[in-house]
Amino acid sequence: MRNVLIIGAGRSASSLIKYLLEKSESENLFITIADLSLELATRKTNGHKNANPIEFDIHNEKQRQSEIQKADIVISMLPAHMHFEVAKDCITFKKNMVTASYISDAMLSLDAAAKENGLVFMNEVGLDPGIDHMSAMKVLDEIREQNGKIILFESFCGGLVAPESDNNLWNYKFTWAPRNVVLAGQGGAAKFIQEGTYKYIPYNKLFRRTEFLEVEGYGRFEGYANRDSLKYRSVYGLDNALTVFRGTIRRVGFSKAWDMFVQLGMTDDTYVIDDSENMNYREFVNLFLPYHPTDSVEIKLRHQLKIDQDDVMWDKLVELDLFNDTKKIGLKNATPAQALEKILNDSWALQPNDKDMIVMYHKIGYEINGQRKQIDSTMVCIGDDQTYTAMAKTVGLPVAMATLQILNGNIKTPGVQLPIKKEVYQPILKELEEYGVVFHEKEVPYKGYN
Repeated sequence: MRNVLIIGAGRSASSLIKYLLEKSESENLFITIADLSLELATRKTNGHKNANPIEFDIHNEKQRQSEIQKADIVISMLPAHMHFEVAKDCITFKKNMVTASYISDAMLSLDAAAKENGLVFMNEVGLDPGIDHMSAMKVLDEIREQNGKIILFESFCGGLVAPESDNNLWNYKFTWAPRNVVLAGQGGAAKFIQEGTYKYIPYNKLFRRTEFLEVEGYGRFEGYANRDSLKYRSVYGLDNALTVFRGTIRRVGFSKAWDMFVQLGMTDDTYVIDDSENMNYREFVNLFLPYHPTDSVEIKLRHQLKIDQDDVMWDKLVELDLFNDTKKIGLKNATPAQALEKILNDSWALQPNDKDMIVMYHKIGYEINGQRKQIDSTMVCIGDDQTYTAMAKTVGLPVAMATLQILNGNIKTPGVQLPIKKEVYQPILKELEEYGVVFHEKEVPYKGYN
């Protein structure tokens, strides 16, 4: 039997574990699922004979090294900052490693050692980062093979609620980490390049600068800029492209409405609110409004945001129960962002029968034989249920597939890497189609910025 060690059995590991267990007979696999919660690890094994759930503490060096030493390959589904200790042990015991996380500077520092030991350290092989890399590189490589010159690259991804579960005015629910949604776009201006000119959007303007996207069968969406669109410019070979832009997808109208919270200061995570634990929702809203001897919180808020009572923006705020004077924030020393997250979670938590949806969209413009052309590549994936969500599928399946490809010797290139080589993306994208993760590519008239 070939031993696979999976560290971390959280939400994103559901489809990963299921895939490997289904393949365990034909591929001769034995899977150890290690998590701080033995109950969670046990639940994910579903009683499978080729699985061993264990209670696991990443900080227990002896246990960590013992389990890694026994494995043929290690998958780390831990929070990103915890990968490094695992990676160092994988170097020591000469084990290949797979993660879905961004390559950190610490991880990159192990590149020479990984190469020296002939080890594959595959990172960024989940959804975004992951499937975005693979699907984009496939199209880029095909264009370059025809001697085309890339002039425009735009890439968008979003975790949304599926149409059948979309029943609020925001057309949105939390399908992943709510905190990341509340803090999105903070920590510096969004940076990209458009028609050869660098562009910057400060956080306070971010959600008012959106681009519309049409996805066949699913209608209209909007995209706002990611913080640094140029991070992969050289990696993708786009140094000479005139436009490079990466963004986040939402339903139309979300960004304009979200901007209300930004302008009020409710997404701030830099200070704590006094007595936040005992504060009700209405009092929280009032924190950000000027004093007035007679005006209600509602009137003050409408004045502050310059919205009318019959504006849909007002309806969106009312729907969130923001003016409730009995519901408590209930969090000690909460920042405004943490308090807002608590309020939103009341309305935006996925319900037991809700399904989520992933939407990805690449626009790639190129020049060939003196003509400008464009290929649009779109993918929509809808979750099965609350365990095997679209997010869990699109994060976990490519991780599992990469693991098997490495184990079977099909991915050989050593070093700390992301999945942009053909030996990685071709078999994974092909197999993902069997699981409903299908990209539809079509040639459209070039829509560059003339």
